[in-house]
Amino acid sequence: MKVLLVHAHPEPQSLNGSLRDFSVKRLEKAGHVVQVSDLYAMQWKATLDAADSTDRRADAHFDPSLDSKRAFENGTQSQDIAREQDKLRWADAVILQFPLWWFSMPAILKGWVERVYAYGFAYGVGEHSDARWGDRYGEGMLAGKRAMLIVTAGGWESHYGPRGINGPIDDILFPIQHGILYYPGFDVLPPFVVYRTSRMDEARFSGVCDALGQRLDDLWKTAPIPFRPQNAGAYRIPELTLRADIAPERSGFAAHIV
Repeated sequence: MKVLLVHAHPEPQSLNGSLRDFSVKRLEKAGHVVQVSDLYAMQWKATLDAADSTDRRADAHFDPSLDSKRAFENGTQSQDIAREQDKLRWADAVILQFPLWWFSMPAILKGWVERVYAYGFAYGVGEHSDARWGDRYGEGMLAGKRAMLIVTAGGWESHYGPRGINGPIDDILFPIQHGILYYPGFDVLPPFVVYRTSRMDEARFSGVCDALGQRLDDLWKTAPIPFRPQNAGAYRIPELTLRADIAPERSGFAAHIV
């Protein structure tokens, strides 16, 4: 299988750097082909702006969505964007690896998403009508591929538990897993999270690698998070709210998981 690992940490010798290297070796040893997009090493441009389209007039009004759509359709996206889209088309599975900074991904990785997920590629795809609202949330250009997060966090696991002060880790990661990965069609696997990263010694690191290695070995066996698909009948269209008979006792993020 083909795996794309998108890595976002500025220090190559960090814990994240070590986990990236371990993941690549483990996957390649199992016979998979791996590409790595190391965003800091690539000096990835994080800001979505008018320069992302190579054929627009300097005095033209910049519309992020419409400019993205035109550039994608006309083949006039900047080359760094097109290369990353080609990697996503190529991959059978995508791993996003990053430290949890201020309850989300680092800005450079968010910028990768904003620029690479072009209109017509990751959104704005499919029929929009009273019967369906585009190919998204379980459908889309990236359907049939798998995705997983590898996340490091400084806090204790209990801090991210059901009653932890930081909020449940599944809630914190929901916008990434449901919004960024499931939206364009990925089957999203449960995340691999490493907590209390400042308390890492050789013995604990070995245990983390053992656990991560097993998750990588099971990349095509692990059941994905059972998010509800948008166009399978659970949601009223075009309102895009759950039908009254679907999980009536639940609301918020949890209502969108079977």
